[in-house]
Amino acid sequence: MTKDVIALTPKMPDLRTLLAGLYAGGPDLGVDTTADGAVLQLCAPDGRPLVSVEAPILVQVPGETARLLDQAVSDEPVWWTEARASTAVAEAGRLAGSFAGRLATVLGGTVWPPQAATTEVVPLTTDVSAVPVPATGTPAVDVLTAATAVVIQDRPLVAMTSWLSDALRAATAADRALQIVTPPATRLTLATRAALRGLPNRWVVQDPEHGYYDGLSGAVLHWKNGTFTPVRDEQGAARAADDFTAVADSGDRQLILTLRTRHPAAENLVLGGALETAFEHLTGAPPAGWSTAEPVNLRWNQRELTDLARTRAPHPTWLIAVGHPDRPALATVRVLRTPAGVEEDITLTLGYGPDEAPPLDALEALAAELDTGHGLVTLLTALRSARRDLTVPAQAEPLPVPVAFTLGQDEVRRVGRDRAEHPHPDVTPVRLGSALHYRLDESTGETGETGETREIRKP
Repeated sequence: MTKDVIALTPKMPDLRTLLAGLYAGGPDLGVDTTADGAVLQLCAPDGRPLVSVEAPILVQVPGETARLLDQAVSDEPVWWTEARASTAVAEAGRLAGSFAGRLATVLGGTVWPPQAATTEVVPLTTDVSAVPVPATGTPAVDVLTAATAVVIQDRPLVAMTSWLSDALRAATAADRALQIVTPPATRLTLATRAALRGLPNRWVVQDPEHGYYDGLSGAVLHWKNGTFTPVRDEQGAARAADDFTAVADSGDRQLILTLRTRHPAAENLVLGGALETAFEHLTGAPPAGWSTAEPVNLRWNQRELTDLARTRAPHPTWLIAVGHPDRPALATVRVLRTPAGVEEDITLTLGYGPDEAPPLDALEALAAELDTGHGLVTLLTALRSARRDLTVPAQAEPLPVPVAFTLGQDEVRRVGRDRAEHPHPDVTPVRLGSALHYRLDESTGETGETGETREIRKP
């Protein structure tokens, strides 16, 4: 298991400050690097890593540190320096706390969690020769088998940090599952849940009294053949954990837009326009920031996003965008090159409290603009009862209920306009220029208003 400690400082920790922090263990410990120099490691005399420190990240997006750490943090830009301590060695957690505390003391910052911060020298007293050497060189991975990379996280909110992103990439490249083990009270960010989508990747909840269960499906799990897998009865059926019960309805809701756009692979192509348009229609402002991991540290910039995707092509690019603190909004985007052009697969989720109405009346104008200006293929909009803060608890949550669906003009031509306009005798879509918009009933997911086809043009 590992423990995470984060130093938040107004100034960038330079190499001298980082090394001074790593001196928390005294002169007997060594320092090494990994990940092409991007990670510093405080090591035992035999070379065993005790604390791994990632390169500092400048978080420029307002509200991002508060979103991920569940505590009040200034909206000023801050340097985020994260350390992971192996709990296989008793002193490692205190070493990480002393490292972070020293950075915060020198640079005038704070430490998360606050109780971890010290500046004391922590001598290594454990006989590390008796501690098994980890079978992995990836700092985020705690257990590595032929089938699975296991990451054990003991923090209130598990974000898709660069640690986890690297672990997922390495696991995928080696044809392994990534499975994250947490206590029952832990929640995931939407980005982490999206990254874990698709078996055999799992969120594994460790219940002290009842064993393990899947945090997204509730299936009771056990460790078998080097991976967490469902416990099945004689008929092969999985059983849901008793603690995986539906959360009480607080009145919070989430509006979820799943859309795909397609563009010709032109030299002057700029990506991110569809996402920016959706944010502006639904929140009144463009995204606040974007990144390839959490914390989201870069201010929103379509050109920089496009340049990154272009340098990674023909491989896909996965990224995250967030809104401003007053309106919880998070999007995951996958940019991929296909024979048809360049496609963006976007899932945008917005959170609303009991007294806030999701802007369903903005959907038609948004769909029309996406179709005419941003190469819309399809847009599915749904509502669900779920947390306003967009975090995911290890509890049963209602499925999203579709409220609208839009076919872009190219898809209408591919399907055939006559067929698209008359999918069912009781269904008549709204024309949005050359696109077709289908209204669905908010409470049941069935087709709602019918009547004559009418023309809606972009304002």
